[in-house]
Amino acid sequence: MELVNPGLGLIFWMTLAFGIVFFILKKFAWPPIIQALKDREKHIEEALHAADRAHEEMKKLKLDNEQLLKEAKEERDLIMSDARKMRDKMLEEARLKASDEADRIVENAKERIQNERMAAMVDIKNEIGTIALEVAEKILREKMKSTEAQKTYIDKLLDEANIK
Repeated sequence: MELVNPGLGLIFWMTLAFGIVFFILKKFAWPPIIQALKDREKHIEEALHAADRAHEEMKKLKLDNEQLLKEAKEERDLIMSDARKMRDKMLEEARLKASDEADRIVENAKERIQNERMAAMVDIKNEIGTIALEVAEKILREKMKSTEAQKTYIDKLLDEANIK
């Protein structure tokens, strides 16, 4: 039962040993331990602040990236729109040029047809005139075989010329 009821001397020596150990710990061990804990706490706090700053910076970078992506998409859309407009303009110019060229070709063809028609008409008139002269010559030769008929016809023509 000595352990349950310790003696006064044991309590004294245990208290003295505890006090010495406590004094030594307080004087030499606790300050570095507390300083190490404070340093660690400070380091952890700085790490947390750094993590928060990094998190905020990541958010900012993400927003910047999204903004850059949005601007890139807008620029791409603008470039595509300009390209479409340029393509449409080039197609319209080509269509107008082709239309003008087709109109010019049609006009040239019409002009050539008109010229050929006029040339054909002149040839036909010349041919008709030649045929008419040949027919008239043949008729007159047939009708005017005799000298008497020729004189009568000449007199008739002179009389008609004098009347008019």
